[in-house]
Amino acid sequence: MAENTFPVYSADAIVNFYRTEVLTGQEAKHFTKSDLTPHPKPEAVQTLYMRVLHLLYRFRPECHSMVPLLENIQYPAYHEGATAIMSVYTRMRQFLPMCLVYDFSLNDLLAPKKQRTLTILSAIMNFLHFRKQRMEVVLEKQTKFRADMDRLQAYTKGIREAEKKIEMLTTIPPEQQAEADELAAALSELQATTMHEYQEVNAKNDSITEWKATIAEKTQKLAQVKLDVSNLKEDISKLKSQIVESPEELKSQMEKMRENVKNMKNSIEETDERVVELQNMVQGVTHTEAEIQQMCSLLQDLESSMSNTKQRLEEHQELMAQYEKKQKELKNLCMEEGQLKRALGMKQDKECKQNIRRQKKREMKEQHVQEVLGQCDQIHQKREDMADKIQEISAETQKLKTSIKSLRDVCSKETEKAQALYDTLSTSMDELHKRIEMHTMDLKLSLTKMSANF
Repeated sequence: MAENTFPVYSADAIVNFYRTEVLTGQEAKHFTKSDLTPHPKPEAVQTLYMRVLHLLYRFRPECHSMVPLLENIQYPAYHEGATAIMSVYTRMRQFLPMCLVYDFSLNDLLAPKKQRTLTILSAIMNFLHFRKQRMEVVLEKQTKFRADMDRLQAYTKGIREAEKKIEMLTTIPPEQQAEADELAAALSELQATTMHEYQEVNAKNDSITEWKATIAEKTQKLAQVKLDVSNLKEDISKLKSQIVESPEELKSQMEKMRENVKNMKNSIEETDERVVELQNMVQGVTHTEAEIQQMCSLLQDLESSMSNTKQRLEEHQELMAQYEKKQKELKNLCMEEGQLKRALGMKQDKECKQNIRRQKKREMKEQHVQEVLGQCDQIHQKREDMADKIQEISAETQKLKTSIKSLRDVCSKETEKAQALYDTLSTSMDELHKRIEMHTMDLKLSLTKMSANF
């Protein structure tokens, strides 16, 4: 007890704690600081220990005074006074090592000291605080376990409903199986036609790009020809300004000019023809572009339908992934449920065993209590017999006391008479002795006279 592992509380704190947590009713009202300090009262300390045992082990204070007496015990009534103290002592010796108090003795019950009782009560107070905290933790764990069980049940219900929905979504009814087959065949045909049309559109786009390249080259050539024509017109205007009046030169120049004009006309005709061809080509390209736009609209419709199908497939894949996740969670939950069921089974088995043990203990206790009650009845009967005998003996003792008193009075009177007789006898004997001495003296004198005469 020199080195405590728990704090030693003050007397006020101990009194407040035990009044609120341990004692009840009138005991809590009448329990004060004067019961512990400066000189602890044994009755208050014993009632405190009894209430602590009742709080922890449900061992009622009345049970401490019950004696499991045997037949060979003589005078069992004499054991009733010490049984309660010995019962409290033995049970406190079993309990206090859990509070780290190992040297509890009978003096702590019969003649308790201040510091010793405060340390023991503070140790019990520390243990009760620890017990309260542990009980709160256990209650929290029980509530969490119940909430987890409720969640598990809710999750299992949700998984079952999801499985039913997935089965409803994945399974095609037999009435719509033919339509589903037709839709699948139509989808395959649409995919094939779209692939073919994509290939045709790509080929047409390639041809359009080639035509556009050729048109660009032709436009460049037309621009070059127009530049040449403008240059020739300028040359003609310059040549007109430089025309000489000589007819030969004029003729030669006119011929040259005619040849150039013919060439220009031929080139213009060729360009016009080429432009017409290009216009026709452009009209064909516009027509093809319109067809291509129609095809593009059809392709967009197909793409929208394909996107819808892809979305549906993605939704289906997501649902399948969610289904797999749910299955995995369900497996994990099933594993946890199995573990919890095993744990519950183990707990239930333990509880059943404990209940059986408790029932056996209760039966044993009831039998023991009945035996003890029977023994108590016998003891009460014996006590009543003993009380009757004691009353008879007390009556006899009173009679004897009265007779003894009367005899003592008689004896005192007789002793007084005897003392008076003794006194008279002693005085008479003294007188006799004196007379005898006087007679002896006279006889001696007479003898001396007689001897003198003889």
